[in-house]
Amino acid sequence: MDVCLFGKFDFFTGVPDSLLKPLCDWLLHEHGVSPRRHIVAANEGNAVAIAAGYHLATGKIPVVYLQNSGIGNIINPVASLLSDRIYGIPVLFIVGWRGEPGVPDEPQHAFQGEVTVKLLETMDVCVRVIGAETTQDEFNDSLAKFEKLFAEGKSAAFVVRKGALTYNCETAHDNGWNALMLREDVIRSITSAAAGDVIVSTTGKTSRELFEIRERNGGGHAHDFLTVGSMGHSSSIALGIALNHPNKRVWVIDGDGACLMHAGAMAVIGASAPENLVHVVINNAAHESVGGMPTAAGRIDLTKVAQGFGYPLAESVSDFPSLESALERIAKRCVLSFLEVKSAVGARSDLGRPATPPRENKERFMDYLLMKNYEVAMESNR
Repeated sequence: MDVCLFGKFDFFTGVPDSLLKPLCDWLLHEHGVSPRRHIVAANEGNAVAIAAGYHLATGKIPVVYLQNSGIGNIINPVASLLSDRIYGIPVLFIVGWRGEPGVPDEPQHAFQGEVTVKLLETMDVCVRVIGAETTQDEFNDSLAKFEKLFAEGKSAAFVVRKGALTYNCETAHDNGWNALMLREDVIRSITSAAAGDVIVSTTGKTSRELFEIRERNGGGHAHDFLTVGSMGHSSSIALGIALNHPNKRVWVIDGDGACLMHAGAMAVIGASAPENLVHVVINNAAHESVGGMPTAAGRIDLTKVAQGFGYPLAESVSDFPSLESALERIAKRCVLSFLEVKSAVGARSDLGRPATPPRENKERFMDYLLMKNYEVAMESNR
């Protein structure tokens, strides 16, 4: 189905998804990132609130796009803001259906895929599924039904199957700086500096690249917790680990999109101030793992954000000599540290995925942590 059918709507906001890449490419081609027409939100709940404001200001129907993994972020504003039992603010959702039953996908999408339609319907959102076989007439019929619901203050959703949308123009994103470092090379430098320390990596290509680096080095994966889902929560996972293993340095390798998604976590990290936590954000100003749409991180100073949230030390680098120097300093510190690494957009075309299931990753990681904790305790009792 051609995404241009959505051209009858005036305003879009959301968080990108690989299944919605044709829609995202069309939006960038038609509107770019425009406060009046198209906003790439920090998270899906943020998008719902922006959409609500648009409707209040114009009386028109906004469109919110998201991967189904983001449904959890919209539950509160849908149930307590949009609902026709509260304000009756209508929104059209376009939801990428990762983990659709019967369609092979990554393990973190399996359960979310099973409950996607049920969750939306439980929130009184009317659902229509779009597939590659959906015709323009069928789309228009569904939209006509939706418009009746919109008039009643209700919301509706198109749940989009893999391969359902088409658009014949792919749009490239320029992050606005000339950084030449690729994320995988940055991660390789971090793992070298971290040595035997614990690493928590964010979802998407970051964890995939970390896994492959360990595979090539033959060092095993016990040091690493690969966050294959839960976008935006890796820094909080790392905080929980760091506070309970104060004698072990914990590195979190974050992405700019993930960092922005739940940026309030940085305030909690800054207030907790664990001396053994290092927060690295690899910033390419793009949601690269899901198609490359821009993030707001290309226009903000993340080091000042970190300082404002209470990180004692924060710095930014954009080349390898500066990166190596910063990592050397950080490895010698005993203080909460923040490092922004400005990188280029791009990854290897043959990049694989973790070969071990998430449960196995968790068990190996916990065994490593608990064994190290035991060794520290024995040492202190000598």
